[in-house]
Amino acid sequence: MNSLSARQCTLVSPLEFAGIGVHSGLPVTMSIEPAVAGEGIKIMRLLDNGKTTGPSEVHYSKILSTTLCTTLDLGDSKSVATIEHVVSALSGLGVDNALIVINGAECPILDGSAMPFAKAIVQAGLKVLPQKRKYIKILRSVTVRNNDAFAALEPYNGRALDLEIDFDSPVIGRQRMIFDWTPKKYFDEVALARTFGFVEEAKILRQGGHALGSSMENSIAVEKDRVMNPEGLRFDDEFVRHKLLDAVGDLALGGLPIYGMFRSFKGGHGLNALVLSSLFANDDNYEIVNADELPLVFDALNDLPDGLRVESYLRSVG
Repeated sequence: MNSLSARQCTLVSPLEFAGIGVHSGLPVTMSIEPAVAGEGIKIMRLLDNGKTTGPSEVHYSKILSTTLCTTLDLGDSKSVATIEHVVSALSGLGVDNALIVINGAECPILDGSAMPFAKAIVQAGLKVLPQKRKYIKILRSVTVRNNDAFAALEPYNGRALDLEIDFDSPVIGRQRMIFDWTPKKYFDEVALARTFGFVEEAKILRQGGHALGSSMENSIAVEKDRVMNPEGLRFDDEFVRHKLLDAVGDLALGGLPIYGMFRSFKGGHGLNALVLSSLFANDDNYEIVNADELPLVFDALNDLPDGLRVESYLRSVG
């Protein structure tokens, strides 16, 4: 058992980002700072009057809205939208503790994927902390439904997602991805997938105050039977990969990594939030366990993205 597998991690150094919100269209800057063990992922918003909110836990109980993105309530009538991509990158690469500091009401969309965040994490490196990593181990299946759509969390000897989408579009159609998580697989197979939207819906969304910053620089634009982006798709099934990317971010709002299987059909942010609420509604559905009780997690955490530097806490305090 190595220290990375058994122990919590944070970033070696802070990360800085600047861009626009995909829905607000407004400029925003955001940093992600290292945090001590046991803090989890928290978020703090810098306000125009020089004051700040929070820090507030990035947690499903704080969800204010799941319309088109996941929005968290920070208290005092302040919120932050579109948190799923940055949280997905942190969770997908095994970062347990970090503080997100943002000066606007929406996280920057950047290129529409989680890769800019993931690359920055890899370049900064991970610091292994003394405290043991904990997991939410699924003990009983929990399923939530909306007509034929559903999301489920099930007992499973590992960490996996089985996600399927079905769109009435010849470009997308029905796509499925089964993903056994490791940080390297997340980096190589998931982080690069971009968000997407339909050209015919864009005008309606903008009239409702959404997608004001959306463009082919940060989204896949689908018009009838074609992809409008000149460069095309990054993966043949990029659409389902992005939905899986979103699910990784949304499920991280459980507060700890999940040891079990997530399954979804025609799901989205709303069902992802609802399945977490249903899981925690009954203590018999899950238990909190230490990493060293789950040996299959260890191999997964040893499969790291190329170039990721891991700094031992023993060296860092020596």
